[in-house]
Amino acid sequence: MKKLIKKCKFGLGDLQGLIITLVIIAIIAAVGLTILADQKADMTAGSAEANATDDAIEAVAKIPSKLPMIVGVILGVIIIGIVVAYFANKRR
Repeated sequence: MKKLIKKCKFGLGDLQGLIITLVIIAIIAAVGLTILADQKADMTAGSAEANATDDAIEAVAKIPSKLPMIVGVILGVIIIGIVVAYFANKRR
């Protein structure tokens, strides 16, 4: 168990990098959606290119909707890690 605790050094200090990563993902998705919307405005409705752009917009729009679930999973992992580390240090 001690080896496992020494290997797992993930804690509250690592949240900063995760938060920055999630913000960057959201910004990239927003910029991507803006670019795709601008491209779609220049295309003929019903053409293959417009349909492909519609599909791309739908796919990219799903990414931000998954961010709250990802944050929840990450926070759960961090809380479980803190609790396990607390009880492991309490035994010593």
